[in-house]
Parts: sequence; C-alpha cells; structure tokens
Amino acid sequence: MRTPLFRAPALVPAAALLAGLAGLAVAAEVRAAPAPAEDGTAHSAPVTGDPENFGASCRTLVQGSAVTVHCQNPYPRTDRVRLHVECAHWWDVDTDSAPVEVGPADYAQVTGRCWKEVRAAWITHEPAALGS
Repeated sequence: MRTPLFRAPALVPAAALLAGLAGLAVAAEVRAAPAPAEDGTAHSAPVTGDPENFGASCRTLVQGSAVTVHCQNPYPRTDRVRLHVECAHWWDVDTDSAPVEVGPADYAQVTGRCWKEVRAAWITHEPAALGS
C-alpha cells in the first residue's frame, strides 16, 4: 500500500507569507536625484539661485482608502507641498489638498482619502515667496 502525499504543509508557509504581505501599507520616497556637477566638483551657490537647495523630502503612506504624507525640509528655503489623491472608482472624487508650507528644518503631515480604493497619490512642490 502506498502512503498518500500531503502537500498542504508546503502551502501553509506560502499562504501565511501572502496574508502578511496583503496587510502591508505601501510607502514611497518621492525625491529627485541631484544632477552631477560638470567638472566633478561640488559648487555652493546662494540660496536664491540654487535649484538643488530646495524641496522637502516626503514619504507617502497609503493604508486602505487613507493617504498620509510626512514631509521634512532640510533646506533653508520654505517649500509649499500639496497632496494629490486619485481614487480608483469613477464616482469617487479625486482631491487636491491646500498648500502646506514646510519651513526650513520643519516637518509637516498632510492627509487625504477616498471613499474606496486609492489609485494614485503624489506630492507637488512649489517654492514659497521670499520673505514668507
């Protein structure tokens, strides 16, 4: 008589792994890479003329229908960030947040949501007017 083969023990770890991955939130770092210097050396420029001396670093976290963005600005110029959320269903309203100013060495949190699933979420940056 032959012993029956059971493949269920091999499927249990795979099912547990997939169930664990399904509960994870999606996080993404949104940041442009700095352009290399032409002669291989780094040059410092005034804050008003250096485009690399601008832009908060933001992390986007999507959990179900809620979106949270955490931004930290390491630069001496104020950055205005806006969260844009595109919802998966045609009847769900896409949203754009009001501009949030992230000052030098400051931190900001911006939230948005859909009624159901989130299709996409992104941040836009705009330099604040000098003197603000």
